[in-house]
Amino acid sequence: MDYMLNFEVLDKTSLPMVGGKNASLGEMIKAGIRVPPGFAVTTDSYLQFITESGIKDKIQHTLSNMGPADMVALDRASSEIQDLINNTPMNDEIQTAIEAGYSRLCEKCAVQNVPVAVRSSATAEDLPTASFAGQQDTYLWVVGADRIIERVRNCWASLFTPRAIDYRNKNNFPHEKVYISVGVQKMVNSRTAGVMFTLNPTNGDPSKVVIEGSWGLGETVVSGSVNPDKFVVDKVVMETNERTISTKHIKCVHDVEKGEVVDVEVPEEMQTRCCLESHEVKELAKVARIIEKHYGRAMDIEWAVDGDFEFPESIFIVQARPETVWSRRKRESVIGSKTGYQLLMAQAMKRIKIPAA
Repeated sequence: MDYMLNFEVLDKTSLPMVGGKNASLGEMIKAGIRVPPGFAVTTDSYLQFITESGIKDKIQHTLSNMGPADMVALDRASSEIQDLINNTPMNDEIQTAIEAGYSRLCEKCAVQNVPVAVRSSATAEDLPTASFAGQQDTYLWVVGADRIIERVRNCWASLFTPRAIDYRNKNNFPHEKVYISVGVQKMVNSRTAGVMFTLNPTNGDPSKVVIEGSWGLGETVVSGSVNPDKFVVDKVVMETNERTISTKHIKCVHDVEKGEVVDVEVPEEMQTRCCLESHEVKELAKVARIIEKHYGRAMDIEWAVDGDFEFPESIFIVQARPETVWSRRKRESVIGSKTGYQLLMAQAMKRIKIPAA
């Protein structure tokens, strides 16, 4: 039984073992995309934890006694299950595997106690047909094996937040068939970070890459707590068609004294400064196009620019998932009777000037 697997050995076939998010990270590494190193605590670890400890039956019993429309009962069941998981000790084999994985990651990064992101990765997450994104927990800038072990258990418990339970109920996902893995990934020391889409999320235009970013860690962009800078890039000619620079009042950073991630005020002189250089925008669009081609579908991508590295080694992809809004709609509603290829070529032909005879 594998309690822990490095990202490098994962791919899209690993989903049952490591969940959608971690499988996607391994898949991107194999495709040559720059992804921060890390490892996955497998679904086998989670299953052994709830089975050997005897809490699996208690979880099922609590869920079975809950009416699907009873929100008070849902909140109560969620609280009981999360407390049960968070207060149940993890067995020695799983702890040892996590400690070994973290030790190897520290060696690889040449840092004694490398800061990591600890992210949930459920088996029903990041699928083309469902939007589970953000339902389970993520912890940033976690340092030390003991803290990672604690956060892994917190991530397991987050499989049973009220939102996650309710979503599975409404979409007929059996609770007992959704398992959870946890990704442990080196933190990017983000100068700037954000999201990008391989189509325009406003109108579904597949000929564009839309990039949104702000200073610091990407959580302010993902959560919507800041108005990000926005760049619309043409996929064919790789030129920026639109560039909107917003006033970015806050940024998410690591507070060394508090030992946690906090939102702080952005210095006034940086608030209206563009968070990305033109060559970084172009490189991100290029990477987005590679990811879309590899997966064969529109993608929703999280990226970061590391302040400790020189360009282009500074560009990292920390997550990628299928886009689930426009991808579910009929193609005609976006581009009429034209195929995606025809639309792309039409965009390219607009750039070609034919000399007069």
